[in-house]
Amino acid sequence: MIDLTPALRLYAANRRRVLARQDPVDAQERTLDKLVSTAAQTRFGWDHRFHRLSSVADFQATVPLRRYDDMWRDYWKPTFPRLDNVTWPGMVPYFAVTSGTTSGSSKYIPVTAAMNRSNTFAGLDLLTHHVTHRPRSRVFGGKSFMLGGSTDLVAEAPGIWSGDLSGIAIKRLPWWAKQFAFPPLEIALLTDWEDKLKRLADLSPSADIRVLTGTPSWLLILFDKLSAGAGRTVTARDVYPKLELLIHGGVNFKPYRARFEAFLAGGAELREVYPASEGFIALQDETPEDGLRLLLDNGLFFEFVPVEELDAPNPRRFWIKTVETGVNYALVLSTCSGCWSYVIGDTVRFVSVKPPRILITGRTSYSMSAFGEHLIGEEVEDAVAAGAQAIGAAVTDFSMGAVFPQGPGELGGHLYVVEFDTRPNEAALVTFARVIDETLSRRNDDYRAHRADGFGMKAPQVKAVAPGTFAAWMKARGRLGGQNKVPRIINDTGLFQTLVAFG
Repeated sequence: MIDLTPALRLYAANRRRVLARQDPVDAQERTLDKLVSTAAQTRFGWDHRFHRLSSVADFQATVPLRRYDDMWRDYWKPTFPRLDNVTWPGMVPYFAVTSGTTSGSSKYIPVTAAMNRSNTFAGLDLLTHHVTHRPRSRVFGGKSFMLGGSTDLVAEAPGIWSGDLSGIAIKRLPWWAKQFAFPPLEIALLTDWEDKLKRLADLSPSADIRVLTGTPSWLLILFDKLSAGAGRTVTARDVYPKLELLIHGGVNFKPYRARFEAFLAGGAELREVYPASEGFIALQDETPEDGLRLLLDNGLFFEFVPVEELDAPNPRRFWIKTVETGVNYALVLSTCSGCWSYVIGDTVRFVSVKPPRILITGRTSYSMSAFGEHLIGEEVEDAVAAGAQAIGAAVTDFSMGAVFPQGPGELGGHLYVVEFDTRPNEAALVTFARVIDETLSRRNDDYRAHRADGFGMKAPQVKAVAPGTFAAWMKARGRLGGQNKVPRIINDTGLFQTLVAFG
């Protein structure tokens, strides 16, 4: 293996100079201009007169906000999987399949060659900041371990593939990066998560891991597997002595930070990233408190709509030139994969504008994704209703929240606090929880993946509380009354614990 870290340092030095003199407004104007001119001869470009657009204002006046269902219905579905010159030039070779947090059903997001290049450059930006903060880095002296989904893609048509975004990333790795990739293909292709993680835990300590990437909940399970294999609680120094960088993203990291810091024991950096199926949005270039720096020159044009205006007839659409700090915005993307003024469902808040750095504040819908399971309120409510029907009970009120693992070997999961009109017996409560689990597994691909064989999340638990509990809890919070609704999904851990304690 050739250590390419010296070449990375040269690249990073030049990239730092570019970023230091980068004007955010100019970078985004150039990005939009390139996107529009490139897609001018597509069906979408003709429909929206791209050849006449000359400014951000023109673009915003001509291209309406759209959600996935709009893009799918109007542009992607009619010729799927053959999207040839529809919203981006040429044939789309890949589709990232994901359970939509706002829609619940699986989404097929186009991934073009331009987007693959964009994602590669985003990764290099992340490493640029890493070697800047770690001058003696040898990050390319060993392997980069991506704990992602199966790389086994589905052939939708000749030359057109769909699957997990991490699988697409592995398939499209540039030639120079393949020597650093871990795990090997025969393990990366596995779809049985328990078997896959066992093999990864057995094999990875001998692989000279320098970078570790994944969703926090899955990484914790890997840590537990590593400890089980060693017969004791291990740290990164024990299993990956040359680990320099742990990259995380996808869920709120606060509940996990203490366990990760204990595992790393001060030896490796933690860096957060903000990737999405629609594009690589931002990354941590400084401390976590400084927020995530938007990637302004990498094939994505950003718009921001105040959350409270998102469903208004004519919402205000801000961009880098006009945003303000402290405002909760719905994030809107136009990308080099042919998404245009696309509402991705996330909400963000700026902590600085020069350079633009954001914090992820949540979703535009009522959702639960403490472990990457991407449940929406409708799914949860339907599952509870199915559980009640199965046992012939009536639910008066309920809320659900996450219970995070507290120690090695534990799994996180969901707790449902439920008020029935008449408390069921214990056997009925077991059935109630089982039906919730089965219903969510049928309806949501990500939930099913995390619950497969009880390996990524434990089975949901139910706490039945006495009649009147929710009314008393709402009263204690000063929220009793017809205008105040019991929250069905509680992402605030402190608030949820007050309910659990109250019951």
